Amino acid sequence: MAVQCKVLICVYLLTLIKHVSPSEIQASPNTNATLPCNVTFPSSMKGDKIEKSLFTVSWITNGSNVASFTKAAEQIKEGFSWDTKDFVNGDFSLTLLRASLDLQGVYECTVSYNSTLLRSSSVTFSILASPTLSIPQQWVVLETESHLKCHADGFYPPPVFFSWTRDGKEIQPPYQTEGEQSPDGYYAALGNLTFYPSREDQNVTFGCRVSHNRSIHELDFHLNITYRPSVRLSVLPSHSQNIPLTLYCDVESFYPEEVSVSWLQNGTALPEPPATEQNPDGTYRTRRYYTLSTEQRDQGGKVECAVNQPGVVHPVSGSAYLETLDPRDEPPVLTKSAKASVALMCISLVLVFLLCFGFSWRRRDEKKKSLNVSGIILPPRVIVGQKGRVTCSIEGRMVDRVQTTWFLNDTPITDTSLTVSEKGHLLPSRDELGYYKLHTHGPLHSTGSGIQQLVSSLTFIPQIAIHKGAVFKCQVSYAGKDKIVVERVSEKFTILSAPEVSEIQLAETQNDSEVISMTVKATHFHPDVITFRWFCEGGELSPVASQASSSPRPNSEGFFSAYSQCKLPRSELEKGGTKVWVSVHHIALKQPVTRETRGFIKKPNVSEIHSTSPPDQALTLGCEITDFHPPNISVTWLRLREGEQDDREEEVIEGGELWGPIQTQPRLYRATASLKRRLTNQEKKERGGIICRVEHCSLLEPIERRWRNVDIVAPSIPPSISVCWSSEGVGVFSLLFKGGHPKVKLLWAAGGPTLSPLVSNETEEIGDDGQRELKSVCALERSTNLPSQTSKQPERRKNGHAIRTKAAVTDPDAEGIEYIDEKADGENNNIDRDEETKSELDEDSDRDSDKEERERNSGALHINTVNLNRSPRENERARFRVCVEITHPALKLPVYRTWTEPNEEISSSA
Repeated sequence: MAVQCKVLICVYLLTLIKHVSPSEIQASPNTNATLPCNVTFPSSMKGDKIEKSLFTVSWITNGSNVASFTKAAEQIKEGFSWDTKDFVNGDFSLTLLRASLDLQGVYECTVSYNSTLLRSSSVTFSILASPTLSIPQQWVVLETESHLKCHADGFYPPPVFFSWTRDGKEIQPPYQTEGEQSPDGYYAALGNLTFYPSREDQNVTFGCRVSHNRSIHELDFHLNITYRPSVRLSVLPSHSQNIPLTLYCDVESFYPEEVSVSWLQNGTALPEPPATEQNPDGTYRTRRYYTLSTEQRDQGGKVECAVNQPGVVHPVSGSAYLETLDPRDEPPVLTKSAKASVALMCISLVLVFLLCFGFSWRRRDEKKKSLNVSGIILPPRVIVGQKGRVTCSIEGRMVDRVQTTWFLNDTPITDTSLTVSEKGHLLPSRDELGYYKLHTHGPLHSTGSGIQQLVSSLTFIPQIAIHKGAVFKCQVSYAGKDKIVVERVSEKFTILSAPEVSEIQLAETQNDSEVISMTVKATHFHPDVITFRWFCEGGELSPVASQASSSPRPNSEGFFSAYSQCKLPRSELEKGGTKVWVSVHHIALKQPVTRETRGFIKKPNVSEIHSTSPPDQALTLGCEITDFHPPNISVTWLRLREGEQDDREEEVIEGGELWGPIQTQPRLYRATASLKRRLTNQEKKERGGIICRVEHCSLLEPIERRWRNVDIVAPSIPPSISVCWSSEGVGVFSLLFKGGHPKVKLLWAAGGPTLSPLVSNETEEIGDDGQRELKSVCALERSTNLPSQTSKQPERRKNGHAIRTKAAVTDPDAEGIEYIDEKADGENNNIDRDEETKSELDEDSDRDSDKEERERNSGALHINTVNLNRSPRENERARFRVCVEITHPALKLPVYRTWTEPNEEISSSA
C-alpha cells in the first residue's frame, strides 16, 4: 500500500514540476561555480513527506559520470561538491571547486523519484578570463614613423578588440584579434599602432583600450619623444702644423637631455669627453671638442661627429674633410686682384664699423624694452569653493608700459567679481567662466640699475565643471600694440574637494537578522580616489561592500560619492561595549575623518497616521513608533499641498509632540508622535495633506507616513443591476452611481455555481443636478457548449462598426451595431486542439480584423464570454448569475448587487 501511495505521489508531482530551459554558467579561473538543477515541489509534498532515499540523481559531462546519488551509494569526483540535505527542498545543484579550462563543457542533470523521472536538464559551463594589459616603455622619434605595442595576456575566450585613444578620444577604431593560445590554454594578443609623433603629443595621455566579452579594459601611458638634433662640425684655428688640432661639434635642438657624442676618423672611433645646456624652448644644446694629435692631423681625411639618441636607429652625423677645415699654409703671393680685394676689404671694414655703431644704438634701445617674465605660480592647493590666486612676475626697465591678458585655455578672462557671486551657481552654464578678479601690483623698483617689477595676478574660485583639466595662460604685450612679447602657460592642476562623511548607519541584514550591517557614505569629493578603513576594538576589519575602489562616476556637478559597508554579528554589538569606527582618507583632507558607533541598534516600525476630529475641536494626528534602539529618534511634521509630490518640504509644521521614548523590552523602545492643529478654511479647500517623517540612526532613508485632508462621502448606490439583452444574446449590465468621494471600486463576476471575474468599462460625467456620476457597464454572452470561432464572429461583423459604451446601455437592440468579441484564442473557451488546427487560418483572419476594428473603435465594449457547465446528474445547465462587488472607504463592509437568471429562461434554453 505504501508503494502505491508513493507512485501516486510521483504521478501527481509530474503535473506540477516547473521545467527550466538550459542555462549557461560562466566563472573566472580558480573560483567556485554552482551548476543549478532545481525541482519545484507542490506545497502539499514538502518536508518529511518526501524521502531522500527514493531519489536517484546523476550529473554527467562528456559521457563521464561526475556525481551520482542512489539509495545504495553516493559517488562524487574530486573537485566537485553538493549538499544532499537540500534534495528534499528540490535543490540538486552541483558546485565546481577551482574552475579551470578542462572543466568546461555541457553538464547534464537527471533527477528521478522512486524510478519516476522528475527532471532532466543541461547546463553549459565555460571560463571567462579578463586580459592583463602591458605596454613596453620605448622612445619614439619626432615626425618619424613609430610603432607602439600593447600586450593583452591571459584572456579566454578569444577574440579581443584593440583600439587606441589620445586624451580620451579614439584615434584608431577597434579591430579584432584572435590571439595565440599559450601552453596553459589561455590566449595572448598583441595590438599595434603606427603613427608619426608631433610636438603636440608631448605630455599627452595615450591609451590602449581592449574590449573583451562586452567589458572594457584600458591602460594609459605617456610618450617618450626624441627630438633629432642638428649637427655642425668646426675646428679651432691653429697657428702651427706641429701642434694638436681641436675640433668641436655643435649639437642643437635635441630632446631628451641624455645624449652621447662619439668621434670617428675614417670610420674608426676616437676616444671622447661632455656637457649640455638647455634652450629656452626646452630642448638642449652642447658643443663637443676633440683635439687631434699631430699624427692624426697629418693623416687628414674625413672626420665625422655622430650623435646617438634613445629610439633613433641611425645616428645623426656631421662630416667634413680636414683639407677643408685645416688648409695647409702656402707662401703668400700678392697679385693685382689680391690688392683690389684688400682695398675692398678695408672699405667693407669701415662700413661694418658704421653698421655696428648704429646697431649698438638700436640694441641699447631694445635692451630697455627687454622683459624677464617668470612662469605662472599656482596656489599650493586648489580647493572647490575656496579662492585661489595665480601670479606672474614681469621685470624690465619699461614695465609701466606693459599690459597682461589672462586666458583659461584659449578663452579670455575678464574681471567678473562685480557681476558674479562668490558662491557661484550650482551648475554653471556652458559659456560661464565663473568668478575672477584681476590684480596688478607695481611697477616696483627691484634693483638700483633701473629695473622695475610688475606683478600680475588672478583670483578665482575653482569649480570642477569649469576648471577640471584646464590651464591658465598669461600674455604680455606693450600697451597700444597687438604684438605679444611673451606668453606663459601654467601646468595642469588638480581640483580638490573634501568628502562629506555621514554618520555610521546600522541596520539588520535583509537575509540574516543575526548580522548587523554598518554603512558610511562619503559624498561631494574630488578626485575619485578615497579609502575607508574599519576598526573594531583596535583591530582592523575588512569592508564587505565598497564602491570606493571602483572609481564611481561623477554626478551632474562633477563630484564623486562612495560608500563602504562592514558587518558584525548582532551578539557582538548587543554587548553594549563593542566600539566600531571607520576612518576616511582623501587627498583633500589634512587629517582623516573618523566616525564611530557603539552598541546595539534596531530599525523602528512606524504605523499609519490615525486622526481624530471631535466637533468644534482641533484636528489630532498620531503616529506610533515601536521596537527601535537606541532611544534617540527625530520626528518632523510636514505640510503637503494639493498636487505636490516631490517638493514636499516647503513648509515644516511646528507644534508636534513626542511622547516617550519608553522602554518596552530590554533594548527596545516605543514612542508616540502627535500633532494638534486647527485647519483653516483655505487648507480645507486645498485638500492637501500632512506627512510624518521619522529619522533614526538605523535608517538609511527616513520613514514617511502620509495623511490626506479629504472628506470621505459615500456614493448613492442603485438597488439593482440594470440589464439589457440584444437579439444576438449579448447582455449589457450597468450600474449608475451618484456623488461620493473618492471613487468607488468595482469588481464584476459571473457564472453558475462559481463566479469568474469580468472586464468592465467605467465612465465619469457631471449629471444634470451637478453631481458627479460614475457609470459602470459590463457586456457578456453565455455559452453552454463549445463556441465556433469561425462562424460566430463574422456574423457579428456584418452590419457595421462596434457599439459604443453609452449606446450599449441606452439601446442595445439597435440595428447596425456590433460588439467587440473576446480575443480569438479564448481564455474561457475549452476548445479541442483538433478544432483549433482546422480553424487556424480563419482565426488568423479574425484576429487581424479584430485588431483593425479595435484600433478604429477604442471606446467599444469588451464582450465577456461565460461558459455554463451542465449538471452531471440532471444534464441541465446551471443557473446563471451576475454579481458586482462595491467597495468604498465610507463603507465598513463591501456592498453586493446580484442579477439571477429567471427559471423560465433556463427551461427555454434547455
